[in-house]
Amino acid sequence: MKMASFASTECFLPLYQSRLAPTHYQQNGTSAILHLNCKSKKSLSFSSSSSFSTQGTSLCYAVERKERSSFAQMDAVRHLMGSVTKTQGLRFAVVVARFNEIITKQLLEGALSTFKNYSVSEENIDVVWVPGSFEIGVVAERLGKSQKYHAILCIGAVIRGDTSHYDAVANSAASGVLSAGLNSGVPCIFGVLTCEDMEQALNRAGGKSGNKGSETALTAIEMASLFEHHLK
Repeated sequence: MKMASFASTECFLPLYQSRLAPTHYQQNGTSAILHLNCKSKKSLSFSSSSSFSTQGTSLCYAVERKERSSFAQMDAVRHLMGSVTKTQGLRFAVVVARFNEIITKQLLEGALSTFKNYSVSEENIDVVWVPGSFEIGVVAERLGKSQKYHAILCIGAVIRGDTSHYDAVANSAASGVLSAGLNSGVPCIFGVLTCEDMEQALNRAGGKSGNKGSETALTAIEMASLFEHHLK
């Protein structure tokens, strides 16, 4: 068995090619095996049962072009996405914290306005009020497990104060909403503002930074559509 090796500074196999498995190719009826040294992308070797000669760079470019072409021609691959236009029959719950109500009411109004603009009927929306952002997670999980809703919006506002209470509430709210979605199997969308001061919160509740309640509603519609039409 003859062994030959060559080095190229311009030859790189595609990332989805396994570095441990050899790449097989044929040229002029001669079968060869191309190996990539894991420690150095510049070092390559091949073995063949008969004499074989070619330029290392052009050989690797040929392999790369073939792999890219195969990837581009995978027409059978399905891409699943939610839709913000297919809202008929979708039901939503909105869990809203009363604490910092001057902010959360505006976030709720933004969410409800967006639902209306995207043809979600009022009869398919339930709003549940809780004392604060800390309590959102447990209520969202109960609503999700009821199997009455396709998505749950979680709206609140936590504003930093002079103590570490802010960090505890913000972290608990985020983990609570995440756990609610995982445990219930229903998308629970995190729409709790975590801001340094009241000005930042107002900017995100209809001010110059837009209305995050509206953005949350759009996310809920897309996720509800994805689960209902593709992931049942």
